[in-house]
Amino acid sequence: MTGAHSFRFIVTPNVDHLVRVAKEPEVFNPLYEASWLSVCDSRILEMLAKFSGVPLKAVPGSDLTQQLFDNVIKAEDSITVIGADSEIIETVKRIYGLHKVNHYEPPFGLRHKPDEVAKTADFIAANPARYVFICVGSPQQEMIAKACLDRGDCVGLGLCVGASLDFLSGRTKRAPKWMQKIRMEWLFRLGSEPKRLWKRYLIEGPKIFWLWAKWSMKRG
Repeated sequence: MTGAHSFRFIVTPNVDHLVRVAKEPEVFNPLYEASWLSVCDSRILEMLAKFSGVPLKAVPGSDLTQQLFDNVIKAEDSITVIGADSEIIETVKRIYGLHKVNHYEPPFGLRHKPDEVAKTADFIAANPARYVFICVGSPQQEMIAKACLDRGDCVGLGLCVGASLDFLSGRTKRAPKWMQKIRMEWLFRLGSEPKRLWKRYLIEGPKIFWLWAKWSMKRG
């Protein structure tokens, strides 16, 4: 049983994460290096890896989350959710018939509030669960996971999965399957939330192609 294990966590890096890793490796690298498992959250990264002859299968965090709720998590399982809001939590509980959901909604600006990161880790330690869904964006969610690991008294499997519960609850719609398959989910999200996401997808995101080109040249 995962709940009996000492704490470990999964990270789900995507294009946005890797661009920020290149900017601030001193912040991001220790977080990813501490993870138990890293899965590719981006079909764009999957494509670039294919061009480079590297086998890399995209496993979006939202897909991973839905698979766990649909096929693994049982109604009686205890889970902890960090982030989201009470409406999302109640919707997910109703959809899946869950009885034991520990929910904590930390304040904004966690990255620059180490005391709040520690307080969130305190909550996770005080509410043991088989699965811990940490949904507060990167690098905040990875910082919380690392704090849990460093404590040594947390249990379960942490999943750093961003807005996955927003999708699971139906609050935010995912792109149609055909758009996902042709690697255009980013365009659907941009169209859905242009004010919030325009900079991520139109300014920061394209930098991944330059980073990939530099990496390819070094690789020879």
